[in-house]
Amino acid sequence: MSIRLVIADDHHLIIKGLEDIFRLEGDIEVVASCTDGSQALEAVRSHRPDVAVLDLHMPVMGGLAVARAVIKAKLPTRIVLLTADLEDDVLLEIAQLGIHGVVLKETAPRLLVQCIRAVHSGEQWLEQQVATRIVRKMLRREAGTAEATAQLTNREVELVRMAGRGLRNREIAEKLSISEGTVKVHLHNIFEKLQLNSRIALLHYAREKELV
Repeated sequence: MSIRLVIADDHHLIIKGLEDIFRLEGDIEVVASCTDGSQALEAVRSHRPDVAVLDLHMPVMGGLAVARAVIKAKLPTRIVLLTADLEDDVLLEIAQLGIHGVVLKETAPRLLVQCIRAVHSGEQWLEQQVATRIVRKMLRREAGTAEATAQLTNREVELVRMAGRGLRNREIAEKLSISEGTVKVHLHNIFEKLQLNSRIALLHYAREKELV
């Protein structure tokens, strides 16, 4: 029985190249080819493929946004992200979401085919350099969190994370179900403990310690 694929990339040449690669494999069938994330999500919902190969960066919805939607809807399709590069800020989300495979576009076609077969059989596939970067990112975050919690309370660390993501006092207050005044008191204490003098300095601290 064939492995049924949905593939998505906003570059027509890449789509054509992927179709040509998979056409040569007797056990792989492309059921839909898409040029943006919205089309890809609809194709996954309609066809319920075994695997979706998604470009990380696409118009309308990127591959990661499609993956979030597929996982949230508890669809059975396994996700392989295809990308030319990986920004650090998406590495942890890839790990946390449990994305089944990540393949760099520079990878040889035979490895992409191997990845799809491995993912279909229930394995995870991360190229070595991607896996290494994820581990390093997680270790830096653990070290940063440990350093922060040595100086701050758990609630204060939570506020640092939110402020580091750009949330304003009102948004933080709403998420934590506290008053803006309480947020200001917490931030004052954080500035005192960390010897910081501005919101921008706090933002830099959060990013340096990998808290966001």
